[in-house]
Amino acid sequence: MRVPAHSVCTAIRDDIVAGVHERGGRLTEELLARRYGVSRVPVREALRTLEAEGFVVTRRHAGACVAEPTEQEAADLLEMRGLLEPLGAARAAQRRTEAHLKVLRGLVRLGQERARRGNSEDLRSLGGWFHETLAQASGSPALTSMLTQLRHKIAWMYAVEAPASPVDTWAEHGAIVDAVARGDSERARAITAMHTERASGAHRLRLPAGPERVRNSQHPVNMSGQRH
Repeated sequence: MRVPAHSVCTAIRDDIVAGVHERGGRLTEELLARRYGVSRVPVREALRTLEAEGFVVTRRHAGACVAEPTEQEAADLLEMRGLLEPLGAARAAQRRTEAHLKVLRGLVRLGQERARRGNSEDLRSLGGWFHETLAQASGSPALTSMLTQLRHKIAWMYAVEAPASPVDTWAEHGAIVDAVARGDSERARAITAMHTERASGAHRLRLPAGPERVRNSQHPVNMSGQRH
């Protein structure tokens, strides 16, 4: 696998979220540089960024390792999202552009059509694009960045069940866009809060139950058998 140097951080993060690099496992610069086809410099910079984001920790005598989040830390992420996504929707109602509305409406039309037809294959990615665009419409780069990091971490820590009624889910998306288009920040906030709370119920923790941390693997990244 060869990726551009500026994309190394994204590639490592994506692989952590996908479970390619196990929680607690060592992240050796040399092996990572070989895996992604770059020098060790962009790998070192990426690891610093990922440590700031909470995906990587530096341990004495072990160096960089994939973080091992606790159950409480995972629960906190859902709570944070429940507070920040409604805030983003309220800000979007005040600051959105016509370009944002055009994209949001297009995503809602496509999502509603796929949901009615029972074609759920693309609904998860469409939902991700919807919430990413809604965050961008808030006009706050800091808020957008925080929500993006939350989505990555939640995808890492939780498995998400398909909604029982995708049609209802996309009806809620449509109601959020309607409120944003009208500039009704309070309604946008309220609908998004309800939507986020409902969606949280479909999340199933990937970590073991109880307060103990997940197992600590100190083995180097295993590159055999991985897809390139």
